[in-house]
Formats: sequence, C-alpha cells, structure tokens
Amino acid sequence: MEKIWLERYPAHVPAEIDTHVYNSLIDVFEQNAEKYADRPALVNLGKTLTYRQFNSLSRDFAAYLRHELGLKQGDRIAIMMPNVLQYPIAMFGALRAGLIVVNTNPLYTDRELQHQLKDSGAVAIVILENFAHTLQHVLPNTNVKHVITSQIGDLLGGAKGWLVSFVVKYIKKMVPAFSLPQTTNFKQALSKGHAHQLEPVTIQHEDIAFLQYTGGTTGVAKGAMLTHRNMIANLLQAEAWTNRDLVTGHEVFITALPLYHVFALTANALFAIQIGAKSILITNPRDFPAFIKELKKEKFSFITGVNTLFNALINAPGFEQVDFSGLKVTLGGGMAVQRSVAEKWKNITGVTLLEAYGLTEASPAVCINPLDIEGYNGMIGLPISSTEVSIRDVAGEELGINETGELWVRGPQVMKGYWQRPDETSKVLNAEGWLRTGDVAIINEQGFVKLVDRIKDMVLVSGFNVYPNEIEDVLVANPKVLEAGVIGIPDENAGEAVKAYVVKRDPTLTEQELRDWCAQQLTGYKRPRHIVFVKQLPKSNVGKILRRELKDLKPDA
Repeated sequence: MEKIWLERYPAHVPAEIDTHVYNSLIDVFEQNAEKYADRPALVNLGKTLTYRQFNSLSRDFAAYLRHELGLKQGDRIAIMMPNVLQYPIAMFGALRAGLIVVNTNPLYTDRELQHQLKDSGAVAIVILENFAHTLQHVLPNTNVKHVITSQIGDLLGGAKGWLVSFVVKYIKKMVPAFSLPQTTNFKQALSKGHAHQLEPVTIQHEDIAFLQYTGGTTGVAKGAMLTHRNMIANLLQAEAWTNRDLVTGHEVFITALPLYHVFALTANALFAIQIGAKSILITNPRDFPAFIKELKKEKFSFITGVNTLFNALINAPGFEQVDFSGLKVTLGGGMAVQRSVAEKWKNITGVTLLEAYGLTEASPAVCINPLDIEGYNGMIGLPISSTEVSIRDVAGEELGINETGELWVRGPQVMKGYWQRPDETSKVLNAEGWLRTGDVAIINEQGFVKLVDRIKDMVLVSGFNVYPNEIEDVLVANPKVLEAGVIGIPDENAGEAVKAYVVKRDPTLTEQELRDWCAQQLTGYKRPRHIVFVKQLPKSNVGKILRRELKDLKPDA
C-alpha cells in the first residue's frame, strides 16, 4: 500500500534522491557558502551577514573549539539560545569541528537541562547570558567543562550591539544574576579561533550530526541520533519537493520557529543554506507588534510555523497590511493545522497554508502537501522523495485504503536510533527499518495521508475512539473561539469523557452556546462532556498545545 501514491498521483511524484552528492553537512555548508558568498545569509535585529561572513565566522568558531578547547571529533556540545546570529554560527562551527550538536531549549527548567546535559554527555555549552542562571544551578552535576557565554547584541556591531545588550541586561532586566567559573565570551572565542588554521575533519554519512531530544513515542526525553546522511536526505527531499517553485539564490525565509526545534533546524536553518536563501531570524515571535514590523520590511517568500503561531498572526493588528505579493510557501507542521486558521490565512495572504507532517525521529519531514494544491484539504500530504509510508494494526499487519491504524515510515531520513537507549530504539524501529510513529492515520484513494491523532491522546468513550484533533477543529471553527484543547478524563459510566478547555475570542460566548454548536456537528459520544473556559492554553516552545498540562488549568473567573 505504501506505493499507491506513485500510481494514483503521478503529477506530484518528486525525483528520488541520492544522498551521496554530499559527504556530510560540512560539505553542504562549505559548498553553498562559497556558491552564494555575496548573497545575504542571515538577518537579525537589523544586522545582515553575507554567506562569506557566515562562512568565516563559523570557521573561526570551529577553530576555537578544536585548537583552544581541544575538543575531539564526536564530542557533544550543547547550544542554548533563541534565534540570534550566534546560533547558526555556533552550530555550523561545531559541525565543522566534527562535533555532535545538542540543541537545547533555553526555557528548560533546572531538571530538564540537567537531564539533557547528563544524558548527552555534553562537554561544552554555548549559552545566551539570559539563561546562564539555570546552567549555574546544574553545572556541577554534568560533564560540561567549557562554557561559552554570549550577550544578545554580540554580533550586531559597534555602538548598536553594546546598546542592545545594555538595554536587555540593565533596562529590561532580562538577564538574571549568575556566577559561572571560567567562561569565555562568544566574541573572544571567535577572536581566538581566527588565529588558528582549521584542519578539515573526515565525517562519514553515518556519523551523528545532532542529538535532538524528544519525548518520542514513549517515555522520558531521549536523544534521537540524527546522522549527517539523515539530515542531507531531508534537505534533498525538501529541495525535490519545492524545486519548481523556489529559485536558488533568491528566496527570503522567515525563521520564527526556534532553531533548536527540529522543524526550524531542517526547514529553515539547513534548507535555507541548501538553496542560498536569506534567513530572517525572529528572536521573539511572541512580540507580535515587533514581529509584524519585521514582516513589513521586505517581501518574503517562505514561512514556517505551527497552527497556534499562524492563528496568533492572523488575529494580530496590522498583519493584514503586510505585503504578501512575494509569498510562495507557507508550511505548517508540529501540530494539526485547523481548517478555520488555514482558511483565514488564505483569505488574508492569498497563499494556501500547506500542512506537512514529520517527527524528530525522521529529521523531521515525512509527508508534505503539493505546493500547487488549492486550499485546505485536511491532509498531511503525500510521502516525500524516497519515503515509504504504511498503515498498520496493533500486530504490525498492513491495513488497506481508508482503514485507521498506526502510521509507519521508512526512508533515508529515519534516525539511527535513540542515544544509548537500545531498548527504547527497539520499540520504535524494526529490523526492516520501519519507524513506528505513534500517530493514528489513514491513506485515501489518491494516496494522501490524513493524520487522525496521537495514539496516546486518543480518548475511549464507551468503546468508541474519539480523537482530540477532530473535536478541537470543531470548537475553533466557532467564530467566538480563539483556541481549544481537548483531553480525556476518567468517567464512571463511559470509561472516559471528553473535556474541552476553551479560550474565548468573544467574551459573550456561553457554555450552552458552545454545547449547541457541538451538537450540530458532532455525534453524541464525541461531544465534550465538560467545558472549561480559560485565559490561555499551555504551549511548548514552538507553540504546540500541551494536552498533558491542560488538566492543571484553573477556570477563567
């Protein structure tokens, strides 16, 4: 069944990829940095770096890591920063030094940071000063020997850089006091590295490029081992999917999702380099007035996001005044794209919000909708180049068309396994290379995949399967609803009952109104038994609604 789309939807079959065109991500970076040397590569807080400058700075950082710190090939280095210029420079510098990058959420708690640093065995960390106080608390309990700190304005240059850092630290007081022994400033690291020659390292396809931490399909946060081949595959797959629409050396990317998240890591940081695009880094996408001001500065052609980000943008004042005449691709992933959001996005921008699907263990892309599809279709798309998908039952047997089961994936982008966790790896990867995603899906007659929900989020009401995505989609279609999250709670009679947490767009919305709305569109067992109005929903670092935290919310008084 996994090859049905090849026969039924041939117009959108991209070319198969050959990962051997590059030996490593180092080759990807160095070849494209030279090819697009005079093109702008990175823009942040008014500062632009060309590919030539990007190349030089990352080279200096790589030389510092190798010759000043003495780090060896295969050592792990954590990067704990938001979207600032220092991030991609540190990341590609680390890769060019032969290191394994551990992307780290700067909003981690002490417990989360300590787990990731200890589990990965990271021996160095690059961290923005704003978050150094968290590191201070856990550093003695880790293997980290080298700490490189940076201020937000470090690479903005001259008086502006100093002023930005001063305002952030002393006026806005966004840098809590910290004390870390023997740290090196990022600018000092670049200066010291500049004095050294960088000896090339030999990287193989199966060498690990990133330890990308994820809850995965089960259990505690684990490091997905993403190899150089995995990442090269996903880059080439993305290029094959978009090559009729995106022009190399001419595109402008909006990078609002954090680079430490696998979606932005591949779709923005790496893919932009592969096609020589300019990437505009948004440091704080939650500051919507500043974000929209940035969007108005120049025409952009490519933007990625999650449903909640797009929803917030279309409801933000001034967004409709942005010039969308250059926009070619809007890509939504990380969570289900809701019809109401997709339709409003299309009405405002004139461009379809394309839903895509991936997961950390697949580097991440698996399925994407064709770029020329007209409007929202409720699907996560077709499998990308050199990728097989299959729907399986609980016994691992393949199911037929329009049958609901677990989505399995096989392709060159599928991870090597979980870092030092062979038992966890064996639960999701079989001997034939199939990855069990933990997601419920179907494949229709045209070969399009529709995601139903996460297996673990499914609610069982009197023996009937209820999928939160469907209920949330109905709720947010109500014009008086801004956002909604749905979970299952224990119920004496039905086993489980549906509970909805709703953020109002219109304060006049009543519970009965919403119940009447659901009664028109949902069969009885799917309707929320409990409705709670709240001021906001808990979200992850990329804006994905955290269903596991909904039960702790207090009703909006």
